[in-house]
Amino acid sequence: MDYTFDFASVVAAWPQFLEGAWLTIQLSFPATVIGFVMGTLCAIGRRSAVRWLSKLCGAYVEVVRNTPLLVQVFLVFFGLSSLGWKVPAFTAALVALVINVAAYSCEIMRAGMDAIHKGQLEAAECLGLTRRQVYWHVILRPAMEKVYPALTSQFVLLMLATSITSQISVEELTATAARVQSETFRPFEAYILVAVAYLALSLLMRAGLWLFGLAVFTRRRRLGTGVAR
Repeated sequence: MDYTFDFASVVAAWPQFLEGAWLTIQLSFPATVIGFVMGTLCAIGRRSAVRWLSKLCGAYVEVVRNTPLLVQVFLVFFGLSSLGWKVPAFTAALVALVINVAAYSCEIMRAGMDAIHKGQLEAAECLGLTRRQVYWHVILRPAMEKVYPALTSQFVLLMLATSITSQISVEELTATAARVQSETFRPFEAYILVAVAYLALSLLMRAGLWLFGLAVFTRRRRLGTGVAR
């Protein structure tokens, strides 16, 4: 192998990579928050006694989980355009990511809710808690704590999946790498650099989610201990 690495021209394009990383974050953060909320509501719908609602939520989850994200991005971007709704590529990408992560969050949260022991629900009813209080204090919060590691992994995967949106000209990290390598004729170095950037973003995201979980769930346990005393 006769190849000489030259990162100078690629590293010189660091402002472009920085802009791409910022756009990746702008896609990931709102998609994570909105997708989690939608997924939680969908999980409640799947466990609902209302048959049509449960089937509707189940159909949504199955369709999304059994089709490629790239196809979903194309359907939103080109589909909305075909219907006469001209939306920016960024907006279409965000909508597709939310739809995708919500379906996966739904199944993760549903698994956590199903893991709550029936005895806890009966105890809550005996204490006279309303249905809303039971869902919040006995089902949702404990369920989220049980499945939080799985949610964290899913959200990191979502951030990595934003690379797919480069296919509709969203200028995130992968699209930036493609542009830089076409300008510098250094594809190997450009994609090595972007791989390192994704690795750094993944580690930072995991650390941030870990700190968030530590703060939220540690506080909840302390409050629970205080009530028990």
